Amino acid sequence: MTSSVLRFILALSLVLPSSQDGVSTGPGTGFIPINDLGLRLYLDQIQGGLYAAGSNQVPPAHILAGLAHNALIRPLDKAGRPAPSGRCVLLSVGMSNTTQEFWAANHRGPATSWSFAGQAAANSVVNHTTLAIVDGAMGGQAANVWVSPSAPNYNRVRDEQLAPLGLTEAQVQAIWLKQADIQPTVPLPNANADAFILQKALGDIVRACKIRYPNLQVVFLSSRIYAGYAASFLNPEPYAYESGFSVQRLVQAQVNQMAGGPIDPIAGDLNHDSGAAPWIAWGPYLWADGLTPRSDGLTWLQSDFENDGTHPAKSGQQKVGTMLLEFLLQSPFSRAWFRVYIPGDINADGTVDILDLKILMSSWRRLAGRPGYDLRADLNGDNRVDAFDLQILVANWGFQ
Repeated sequence: MTSSVLRFILALSLVLPSSQDGVSTGPGTGFIPINDLGLRLYLDQIQGGLYAAGSNQVPPAHILAGLAHNALIRPLDKAGRPAPSGRCVLLSVGMSNTTQEFWAANHRGPATSWSFAGQAAANSVVNHTTLAIVDGAMGGQAANVWVSPSAPNYNRVRDEQLAPLGLTEAQVQAIWLKQADIQPTVPLPNANADAFILQKALGDIVRACKIRYPNLQVVFLSSRIYAGYAASFLNPEPYAYESGFSVQRLVQAQVNQMAGGPIDPIAGDLNHDSGAAPWIAWGPYLWADGLTPRSDGLTWLQSDFENDGTHPAKSGQQKVGTMLLEFLLQSPFSRAWFRVYIPGDINADGTVDILDLKILMSSWRRLAGRPGYDLRADLNGDNRVDAFDLQILVANWGFQ
């Protein structure tokens, strides 16, 4: 019996409860987290790594494109026009796990303190002036009900989540997208595997979001958390794990297409320059094999889940919330709009460094309106770039 057949049997057995009362004991799947898999193969066929060639690093060309799209994110008024007093909306899109981890209060009040939004609200480094964090995810709203731009979910987000806060769809510029198939039945490597169905749905969703949110620039995707404790067929293993390959292939489809390759037949058109889709990339990768520590130490305990073994309990919600917060604080694709403005961060990349110094020096001793003057380098607003501006930059050097 080949190793691929043995792994297929193992994957199939993981769908079934492991005890007579239907509650899984979560012994671990034996699968290696995709970010630790590297060049090794899942099922002897599917290479690991969040990005191509077993790597977890964003490809160089995709980095440049992501930074370009991030440079377009700015406060917008309700009509989508740049306005210093406007807002930038970070929206969650997804199902029950997504809203639990992002907000954890099911829209009935302020975000819980342990959720992503609650942790962000309490963090002084997060931009609380022009950034609006809005939970668009909702229980029971799996991938299949988000694929069309005319789906009721988008109207719900507009009318029940954005409008009460005085916000519009035109102000949504960044999304955290976490989705799953409901009750999957076909594992990889089958050509009809649910992982491919989810990949197609995710492609449809990012295009639908670009239509509903015309100023949307970036979408960060996460796949499912561990499901080895699952006591139902809602989204057990190996499907939670394999949803990571759905995201992996979707992001790579955009990378390949923008490099001149053909449109992926499953993912569909993802051209972020033509406006067919926003720029997409991995957000935090959330899966670890139960009690087996990932390379960064992440584990999933049974106590991290509710009784169904699928939905995260408070500690599980907090784990994901913390990972998402850390990602957005540190990512070069979010720091400029997610964090507070740092005096001296001339290029708005979230760090005061040599790049900012180069911009300042290129305008050195220039006066407003004169050739070479760069308004961004005039840090104290006195219409000239001089030692006073340099002093501000130096005082914040290295801040990030």
